Amino acid sequence: MTLKLALALGASLFLIGACASEPSAPPPSVERPPPPRPDPAPPADQCGAAQAQRLVGRNRSEIPVPVNPGLQRVACTTCPVTMDFHPRRLNFFYDAETGIIKEVRCG
Repeated sequence: MTLKLALALGASLFLIGACASEPSAPPPSVERPPPPRPDPAPPADQCGAAQAQRLVGRNRSEIPVPVNPGLQRVACTTCPVTMDFHPRRLNFFYDAETGIIKEVRCG
């Protein structure tokens, strides 16, 4: 390769590089609104389940008759129940074969 050819090739590459556009600036940052806050969790024991835990392991006949039936539900552990959640409703779940209370919880 001759010196003239090498210089011409180098100059051509330099000029091509000089013609390239400069990198564009990043777009201005767009402020996003803060993510929505999750709903606060309801208090853990709005239905009195802590007091009723003493009935777990006992026969379902010991479940007190409800003062307000809309706020108490008794069902077997294999029985279908609605999936609606009411934090003030007290749920008693018992074994269908033995009648023994297996779980007491709000919902």
